[in-house]
Amino acid sequence: MNPYDADTHPGPYLVVEVLGVGDVSVHALAHGPEEPLHQAATRVIEAAAALDERHESVLNAVQRAQRLLEGTGRGEVGRAQVSYALLRTALPDLGDGLAQQDRAYSQLVESLSAYRRLLSSPEPAQHAINKSHGQGQKTRPRRDNDWAVAGERGLVALEAVAAGGVRFRRNAIGEDPYISREKAQRQDPAVFPQTVQRLVADGLLHQDITENVYRPGQLLSLTPRGEAALRDGRATTFRVSAALGRTTTRTTSGALADSAAAPVARTSLATPRSR
Repeated sequence: MNPYDADTHPGPYLVVEVLGVGDVSVHALAHGPEEPLHQAATRVIEAAAALDERHESVLNAVQRAQRLLEGTGRGEVGRAQVSYALLRTALPDLGDGLAQQDRAYSQLVESLSAYRRLLSSPEPAQHAINKSHGQGQKTRPRRDNDWAVAGERGLVALEAVAAGGVRFRRNAIGEDPYISREKAQRQDPAVFPQTVQRLVADGLLHQDITENVYRPGQLLSLTPRGEAALRDGRATTFRVSAALGRTTTRTTSGALADSAAAPVARTSLATPRSR
């Protein structure tokens, strides 16, 4: 379900519909400023905000025009001439606002297309491999879409499908794939269609191809292998968190012990010896 209202926030609404994310933010679209997707995601967010701003300007212009015509609509002929005179100045403003809104919409569509082209390219995968292993280190053979399951992307997709209501869909125009999520929250990380396709190919997800891929979309579910992978992923995450918690506890305990011992040492040094 799209958390944004198309009548009040058409920019974020379009982003959610096209990308299938729950939150329209740079963090949801790109995990860090070092990723190639970061600049493209920033442009998408800025274009969505610009469309909202133009949309609000158009609504304000329409409301002004409506107020000018209220008297005429009630049959108040004496106010009609004044209303029409003011309306002649208001209509050009409305026309300019609509033109700017169209340009903002086109810019958002272009930004989304650029983001998705970058998302489907193998470049993010190479960047992730270089960052993890170093430029000169040999790595195992990889697929062109290894980036789609890099980091936490695979686990995020499995978690979302386990929660239910996740569908693989395609746009009627352009055939571009995207993910819709009935239970998505705004703070939820993005689930990329390329990640889902990779997990389906690897036998971790099942895609119900008997359903229409356009509407309502093809429902996704975990396979037995996917359920096992999800359990392993959760267990690994828990072990890492527990290890970090123990490290933090030891560090804090040591700091407290040092701070408790330090005043005694300083006092003994400051006390003069008697002869």
